[in-house]
Amino acid sequence: MRKRFSRLRDGLARTRRAITEGIRGALGRGTGIDGTALESIEETLIAADLGVATALDLVAALGERFRGGSGSESEVREFLALEIEVALQGAERAGVQGEPGAPLVVMVAGVNGVGKTTSIGKLAKLHVDEGRKVVLAAADTFRAAATEQLSIWADRSGAQFVGGQLGGDAAAVAFDALEAAIARAADVLIVDTAGRLHTQRNLMAELEKVQRVLGKRLPGAPHEVLQVIDANTGQNALSQARLFDDSLGLTGIVLTKLDGTARGGIVVAIAKELSVPVRYVGTGESIEDIEEFDASVFARGLLGVDEGDPEVT
Repeated sequence: MRKRFSRLRDGLARTRRAITEGIRGALGRGTGIDGTALESIEETLIAADLGVATALDLVAALGERFRGGSGSESEVREFLALEIEVALQGAERAGVQGEPGAPLVVMVAGVNGVGKTTSIGKLAKLHVDEGRKVVLAAADTFRAAATEQLSIWADRSGAQFVGGQLGGDAAAVAFDALEAAIARAADVLIVDTAGRLHTQRNLMAELEKVQRVLGKRLPGAPHEVLQVIDANTGQNALSQARLFDDSLGLTGIVLTKLDGTARGGIVVAIAKELSVPVRYVGTGESIEDIEEFDASVFARGLLGVDEGDPEVT
């Protein structure tokens, strides 16, 4: 747990720094936790993309808790971490299991440039490290480099690979990959799909076709439908997730590039405003830099509340 906490804590560094500096500044005027301090903390939380509704709730709870007007920075951070952990409970979800004797089928979608292919490689490595046989399917047939990139990630992660022709039918590639995964007695099939804008209806319809074809070959598939979201997207991530969820019925979110933004609070906004759980969080560039989402670990890393390590950076 310590190593895991450290990795996620490092990924949250920019967001944590912005929040802790904001809290420190709000309390540094020497007037205690008064209305002005609470307003400043509220602005800090909104700037970190926790969402207006969440920020208002947190500040209201903070004002009630410290009604007397006194409280140290560490006490405020500890209180907010506990409140955020409670708010994030709905964002946790245990892993999905496939049918006995058949592969777990995971379909991955997202808009262009969010780190979808990289995330698939990291997810494959997670499964391989846990002793599972994994097949990656290159159903992104529109981008010339997509198949090659996914093949490289398959080699790096220790997964097997199934590709198709450039410009071919994505649903046919997904079907062939599922046939191969079943024939090879694979434990997990992860299907890459072409990046697309969530507002392009014809492209979303193609994703729906891929989903239908998988379900016809293996009832219940895909068992997971994950959308990859760039943490830098901020509040626009909410509108993306709503539209993908409407089309596909998302089972989870993979949040990427958390280490490159001061807006990591978007995880809290997603948990508060959507019913889609956050399943995984990307915390860096290497193939190991992905974590299954944990509300307590995330909340404490966000506020810099780390037992045995009082330093906040």
